[in-house]
Order: sequence, then structure tokens, then C-alpha cells
Amino acid sequence: AAELEYESVLCVKPDVNVYRIPPRTSNRGYRASDWKLDHPDWTGRLRVTSKGKTAYIKLEDKVSGELFAQAPIDQYPGIAVETVTDSSRYFVIRIQDGTGRSAFIGIGFTDRGDAFDFNVSLQDHFKWVKQETEISKESQEADTRPKLDLGFKEGQTIKLNIGNMTTKKGGAAKPRVSGSGGLSLLPPPPGGKIAVPPIPPPSSTAIANHVTPPPVLKSSNVNSADILLDLDAPASASKAPVSATTDLWGDFSTASSAVPNQAPQQSSWVQF
Repeated sequence: AAELEYESVLCVKPDVNVYRIPPRTSNRGYRASDWKLDHPDWTGRLRVTSKGKTAYIKLEDKVSGELFAQAPIDQYPGIAVETVTDSSRYFVIRIQDGTGRSAFIGIGFTDRGDAFDFNVSLQDHFKWVKQETEISKESQEADTRPKLDLGFKEGQTIKLNIGNMTTKKGGAAKPRVSGSGGLSLLPPPPGGKIAVPPIPPPSSTAIANHVTPPPVLKSSNVNSADILLDLDAPASASKAPVSATTDLWGDFSTASSAVPNQAPQQSSWVQF
């Protein structure tokens, strides 16, 4: 797994000053005012990289990129990187060589923003390390727990009751009754028909007042001359019984005779 890990760059600052610091004589923190800030012992470039869970502070030459010193960091904040008590631009780091020897030196940034970026890059890396550790721990605990068997056993069944959807054998489902706040509509009865009220028969008065127009004769023997001859006939001739084909005004006499207790009226027709 270590061979598959790759190195990533977290932060790069082109200007950093390195100072030799006196040994700490008490438990109180380091003070940058005790250093010779105007005369740094080395000036170069700083790079913060990470490989796996370990971060590295590398001090390199600005031109050639040759490594001057390196400080591996296993946790932050910790003994590998400490802040000074009187400034936010200076830090104390523990550098190590390949033989296992270590020494404490002071580093400082001219710009306060560079110091802030350096601090945040280390915080973000170890925050990610903490999350990865918690996730791996939870996965290991989940593997050690007994697994629940939620499958159905042989012959095991379940029964579901969904509201009022259950119906009796051979019957239809009952309509769902709504609460007091809603409306309940019943389905129409099967095969129901709407009865039409009967039409009352016409009365005798309506029949008497109704005048039926004379029928139009389709016979070829009757022409316009026959109609004029009927108009020339005397009024008494209209009282004689005639056939249905020649009497054009028979409906008037029939309608007048159908009215009871009505005196005959004198004909108002003018003879020609």
C-alpha cells in the first residue's frame, strides 16, 4: 500500500526565512523576538506535500530546487510544528535527516497571508486524515458485527392490510365514507332509468280553436279552374254533402259542429 501512495503538493510559498533558534530552557513557548529577525540564516522556497497520512515541509533552493531541509509531520498541532507566542508569521519546525537526527529551527514569512495559507494547508490535511481514520474504524466495526438475516424462511408468508381495500367473497367493494369535512358521492344504481312524465291529452276547446289547413290535393284532375268554380258556387251548396276530394272547406264545418251549445254563425263569405 505504501508503494501505491503518491505525493501531492498542498502549498507552495516562494519566500521563507530560516533562523537558528536558542534552545528552550523552560516550558513556556517560543518567542520570535529572541531571534535575529533582521539577519536570517537561510532564505529559499517552502513546499508542503503529503504522502499518505504524513505531511512534509520541504525547504528548497529558489533556483535549483535542491533540498535544504525536510520536516515530516505526523500530527498537527504537535511537536513537529509549533507557533510562537508573540507573532502569527513565525513557526518552529523539527527537521530530520535520513540518519534519524533532528533539530529545531525557526521559519518566518514576510507576508502574513503566506503564513495563513501555510497553517490552513496543514489543518486541512490532518482533518482529512481524521475523517479517513473514523471511516475505516466504522467499516471494521461493521464487519465484526453479526449480520442480520432478513430473508424469508421456507414456508414463511406475510399479510398486508391496505385501508378499506378488503372485499367479501362474491361482493363488490364498499364505497369509502369520507370524514365530516368532505363530501360523499354514491355511485348511480345499476340499470336505472329516468321516468318521462306523460303528455296530457289535448282538450276539446283546443281542438275547437284549432283550424286545420285544407289538404293539398295531388290529383292531376284538380286544377286551378276547379278551385275558382268552388268560390263561384252559392253558400247553400256548401251545406250539401260532398266527397273528400272536392270539398276543400269541410274541415271548417267539422270543427264548428264539434263545439257543443254554440249557435250557428252566418257565413261572412262574399259571393262572387
